[in-house]
Amino acid sequence: MSEINRVYYNKLVRDNIPAKIEAKHEQCEVRNITDVQELQQELFKKVQEEAASLSMSRTKEEFLEEYSDLMVVLETLIKQLEIPREDLIAARKDNLLKKGGYKHGYYLHWSADVNYRSNESVQGIPL
Repeated sequence: MSEINRVYYNKLVRDNIPAKIEAKHEQCEVRNITDVQELQQELFKKVQEEAASLSMSRTKEEFLEEYSDLMVVLETLIKQLEIPREDLIAARKDNLLKKGGYKHGYYLHWSADVNYRSNESVQGIPL
């Protein structure tokens, strides 16, 4: 028996992926995630993966593809977390009121406000 070449992914994949692999007469091993918390953890990892891919898109077509991938993951999380549509709309409105949008395209070079918190790490050396 010959050895099978394997690429290990160890990640959540879309429902059609195993069938696509098998349609190419290739083998794969999958398991169903039955634990709700494990599934949530894997979905949050997937958000990071898909958001990174979206940030690398450079054409309209790439953007639409990666945006769609991210939205499918987010919609799955929304359903699993049982978040009503009204809550999503209210959270988005509150967020825009509190933080604003990106209409002006402000690029923050620095700030003397040491209490300002960003989701990103500090870029550069504190003055």
